[in-house]
Amino acid sequence: MSRTPLVLVHGNPESAVIWGPLIGALDRADAVALSPPGFGVPAPRGFDGSTAAYRDWLASQLERFRAPVDLVGHDWGGIHVAALAMSRPDLIRSWASDALGVFAPDYAWHPRAQVWQQEGAGEASVREIWGGDLEQRLAVTSALGMTGRMAERVAAGMDPEMGEAVLKLLRSARQPAMAEAGRRLPSAAQRPGLALIAVDDFERASGTIAQHEWGARQSGAEPVHLEGVDHWWPEETPAPVAEALTRFWAQLPAG
Repeated sequence: MSRTPLVLVHGNPESAVIWGPLIGALDRADAVALSPPGFGVPAPRGFDGSTAAYRDWLASQLERFRAPVDLVGHDWGGIHVAALAMSRPDLIRSWASDALGVFAPDYAWHPRAQVWQQEGAGEASVREIWGGDLEQRLAVTSALGMTGRMAERVAAGMDPEMGEAVLKLLRSARQPAMAEAGRRLPSAAQRPGLALIAVDDFERASGTIAQHEWGARQSGAEPVHLEGVDHWWPEETPAPVAEALTRFWAQLPAG
């Protein structure tokens, strides 16, 4: 019997290369890693870069599969995954996200995101972060807490187009947009979900542990608290996440 297709969606400022270690830990060479427009791949003409546009883009990609998929998202990819689970459960067998905290009614965007959401200041920040040479971008990824290969791979993929995509996406997500989206989280319970809670994510860019737990309750997702796991787990600490995903999938009806 063939396995349920596995689809992975990354976040900001990443590209699909970050999934290599997780794919290896899962022994899933058949996994499909999708790059959101502007984040590792060019954005199509007319793409407005809003949260709704990314949700619809993801739906269009999943419609190409012959069967519902197991969908996993990290960072902004986790937000896109949750939005898809709320709106198109017919396209998935299951979903997993590490970003449910952003939908909590008391969630506040992290300081860097709040800068990107401001006219003028956001453009200046993007020029500084995405407009430098490789050495400068490496300094940025290191400042974000990335280490080793992940810092190098992410820095290599950062470019001005990604910076422009960040501005459009974050500005469409100014509060109260995410809090309003969070009211629809119960719709995601139509398919089994897994809330990946990285306990050692000290920056809490996607919300506090309590906010992640709130998102899990609202969406009916099974919460898993991942000790020793930080925000950049796809490359730096994939093993505990792979174990959690494998246990989760083992509970589901065959795809």
